[in-house]
Amino acid sequence: MKIALSASGKDLHSNLDLRFGRSSYFIIYDLGTDQFKAMENKGESAGGGAGIAAAQQLIDERVEAIISNNIGPNAFDLLISSDIKMYKGKNIPCKLLVEMFKEKKLEEIKESRPSRKGGF
Repeated sequence: MKIALSASGKDLHSNLDLRFGRSSYFIIYDLGTDQFKAMENKGESAGGGAGIAAAQQLIDERVEAIISNNIGPNAFDLLISSDIKMYKGKNIPCKLLVEMFKEKKLEEIKESRPSRKGGF
């Protein structure tokens, strides 16, 4: 099983970036091999639709779960329709969040945060 974490850096010592669509990186962690790779988030520099671009990037990577925090409604709907579960993380190192995920200590995100449309 592969999981993705929205990250502020390129390794497991980097803290989780609480922004999903505008995070700098995604860390893709394979629970079967305990290997990971970091990739730049294509949505970070998008003028609009950052969450959708980020969600599609992770769908293309065939992840089954995401650890982040603020996932907007459009990205949330796209991820739900792709059978990807989302879990709420904290601003702590990604390595700790992977361990918490393995121990089933993370809260599943069941609804999206409000849209940021309109400049709010």
